[in-house]
Amino acid sequence: MTATRYSFLDLPTVQADFERTAAALVARAARIPVATLHEAAGKAGALPAAIKPVAPSFKICGPALTVQSPPGDNLWLHRALVVAKPGDVLVVGVSGHHDAGYWGEVMSTMGRVRGLGGLVIDGCVRDGAILEQFGFPVFARGLCIRGTGKDFAARGWIGHSLMLDDIVVQAGDLIVGDTDGVVALARERVSGVLDAADEREEKEQGIIRRLEAGETTLDIYGWNC
Repeated sequence: MTATRYSFLDLPTVQADFERTAAALVARAARIPVATLHEAAGKAGALPAAIKPVAPSFKICGPALTVQSPPGDNLWLHRALVVAKPGDVLVVGVSGHHDAGYWGEVMSTMGRVRGLGGLVIDGCVRDGAILEQFGFPVFARGLCIRGTGKDFAARGWIGHSLMLDDIVVQAGDLIVGDTDGVVALARERVSGVLDAADEREEKEQGIIRRLEAGETTLDIYGWNC
């Protein structure tokens, strides 16, 4: 079968090739709680707290493929599914129009077939029960049945800087999500953050052992004053 050449790939707003967080670092990050990574990064990178897993079991970890979508339109998400490489996590801004179902069963099917790492969207999705059965991890603001359009003249972009609240996400940054939320770690900082996170986890386990032995948090942290 001859591969289709998509004309949108020639648009200046589409950047398909960029350096991604190394696979070994992705594997390391996948075992560390998101809250620990956020703290280890200097309390940086927390995406909007409203973005949560559609199903409690969902976890996400992979390099970001950034997508800016026009409000109430999901054509650029469909385009991003073509651009994305296995393991990529789509990170999508929706121009502040949260109340629409930008993603559902059909797109999760394509994402799963293409081996993507999941979706993080600053908006809503639909088909919640089906998405949970699929197991393709989706993090969103919630569920919404309102449909979206396909405006071929509307401007969006793929693979360029994306701002979600006060956090700037670059294509290739590491995205990690669990039941607590989602953190974005700048690609060039990931190795150092993971080292700090491992130290933090080890220290915390020591504190837990001391608590189990009968000490108090006030004594351990020196707050007894």
